[in-house]
Amino acid sequence: MNDSMIKRPPVDPKDAHILVVEDNVSNFVLIARLLAFMGVQKCEWKTTGWGVVDFANTMPRVDLVLMDLRLPHEDGYDALRQIRADERLKNTLVVVVTAHGSSAEMQRAKEAGFDGFLSKPLDADRFPEQIRQILSGVPIWDLGI
Repeated sequence: MNDSMIKRPPVDPKDAHILVVEDNVSNFVLIARLLAFMGVQKCEWKTTGWGVVDFANTMPRVDLVLMDLRLPHEDGYDALRQIRADERLKNTLVVVVTAHGSSAEMQRAKEAGFDGFLSKPLDADRFPEQIRQILSGVPIWDLGI
């Protein structure tokens, strides 16, 4: 468990504002479709960690950031540091979504201050429930094995 997880009020998926930071179009499309399937209507997409705070601050609010780790220009760890340094975004849920799922990477993500970890390929049957749990304040650390 991430001891630094801040208590946040639960967010209903249909009211959630989610930012997906993912450089692979097909991965984003899958995530966006799964989010839409579960009722999420506000989903934005950014293809790099560079400028993620400026982009997020154009959104009315951000309840959850789904962050790939391997990104062009600035990786997910750099982007997380920027988010945590921003007064408006510092308490936003930021969850790793990566194809580089390993126990070592998951541990590094925990230590860096991420709020959860999902491995690709995403399990379309489990992903909606995982997102519901994350939005309700339950951390998910899943290597998908």
